[in-house]
Amino acid sequence: MDKLNPWIQLAARLALAALFIIAGFGKIGSYEGVAGYMSSMGVPGVLLPLVIALELVGGIAIAVGYRTRLVAFLLAGFSFLSGLIFHSPLDPNEQTQFLKNLAIAGGFLLLVVHGAGRYSLDARRR
Repeated sequence: MDKLNPWIQLAARLALAALFIIAGFGKIGSYEGVAGYMSSMGVPGVLLPLVIALELVGGIAIAVGYRTRLVAFLLAGFSFLSGLIFHSPLDPNEQTQFLKNLAIAGGFLLLVVHGAGRYSLDARRR
């Protein structure tokens, strides 16, 4: 199993990254609607460009394994906070969505602890 670890780490990073890259591009395509939804939930729509940048740049950084621990920490916090803001853990209809965000944050926290692995820019820099 140890021989597979670098490949598993790469696959995990790519899976986490894909979610954020696709979501970032999706927010660009439906900018007005997303900004309106954010505002309706009490989050200023003017923050949307920062959200898009975090999702796209952060997702790409995770995919290639660049500054993985820092970016993963930021995305873990983002996942947890957005889960709290947009998916109340107390609402039975939103509980699964909140737990999804919590699980994603957990995946990122594993990257914080273990790093990007062998197949990453971080490993090349060392």
